[in-house]
Amino acid sequence: MRLAALVAAATSLCVLATAAQAQVDEGEFAIPPYEGVYQPQDRDERGLWTMADEDERVLRDTDVVIRDPALNDYVRGVLCRTVGQDRCESVRVYIVRVPIFNASMTPNGTMRVNSGLLLRVRSEAELASILGHEFAHFELRHTLANYRRSRTGSDIGAWAAVLGAAAANYGGYGYGHNAQVAILGGVYSFRRNQESEADALGFSYIADAGFRPIAAAEVWQGVMDETDRTAIDRGRRSPRYDGVAFFASHPTSMERAEALADLATRVPGGDYDGVEEYRRATADWTPRFLADELALNDFGGTDYVIERLGEYGQTADLLYARGELYRGRGHPRDLVNAAQFYRGALDLDPDLHDAWRGMGLALLRSGEFAQGSDALRTYLELAPEANDAAMLRMMIKE
Repeated sequence: MRLAALVAAATSLCVLATAAQAQVDEGEFAIPPYEGVYQPQDRDERGLWTMADEDERVLRDTDVVIRDPALNDYVRGVLCRTVGQDRCESVRVYIVRVPIFNASMTPNGTMRVNSGLLLRVRSEAELASILGHEFAHFELRHTLANYRRSRTGSDIGAWAAVLGAAAANYGGYGYGHNAQVAILGGVYSFRRNQESEADALGFSYIADAGFRPIAAAEVWQGVMDETDRTAIDRGRRSPRYDGVAFFASHPTSMERAEALADLATRVPGGDYDGVEEYRRATADWTPRFLADELALNDFGGTDYVIERLGEYGQTADLLYARGELYRGRGHPRDLVNAAQFYRGALDLDPDLHDAWRGMGLALLRSGEFAQGSDALRTYLELAPEANDAAMLRMMIKE
């Protein structure tokens, strides 16, 4: 009897995950009523909040947090427009200087937004789609549900191992292993369904707030395209997006993009993008975010990120960063392209002194010694106290 109960419990994990997805589909546009100030309700939740409070205390005092009031107020403003001022009051936003596309939310209301995310999104609508998704995890108490599901799965898995060992004595080889694999698969399936549920509620937030709905799908299309460019540049196969790995904790980017695009055809939403507003608000930090991106040494992916940002209009910062990227790789054709990117940057911003430096170095490496030396002299006239001034003067003399 005990053996049958354990097998039934393991099977129920997959059944419950399917039921959760059905619930998402039925209420995909419903925004739950605001419950007001929320406090943890039981021992499990209080434990999770205690750990989250300690993590936030450590995070708050680290050097990776960007403390620029203007940038923080802006990102928080986009969040508040997305989910509403009342819900927004329960969230504390931390922008962290990490050049990876990601954001996260903890049970106690701590939202982390990576600088790599701020670099890759191109508008308030795209940013809102990610912030809304993360807030949906918080509002739906996904961390607590996932903790309880994982704990139940681990308990059942432990019993399955014990019973599997016992069954092996009677010829039941592989029972314990197969049961554990089924249990783990159910846990990861549950997590994927949580992501889909958060996508649906996050989409409801941006549509209700008047943002352009299709922007949510465009974010994930960009993620796939960047991954493909990285793979191509490194001589690898692009990953498959048409199937979910057994132990994947998230749906594939294609699955998310297609689901969000489908939602966008069935809800009116709005037409607000906020491209120019987003560019103005992040302009002071964009050069630093681009420098962090260049340091990742991912030519294909970084080239795509800069190219995608340029679709909404070229800027001097984007052209300069692309010049640095191509000069860094240093193929003969790259150096020619780099010099052109630097010239384009200077056309848009004649005060971008570093572009003269980059262009001079690219031309010197291309064998254009006279033009390269002239570019470096211009740079030194504009920045005579530069840290590398002595070295550059020596290069010109040589």
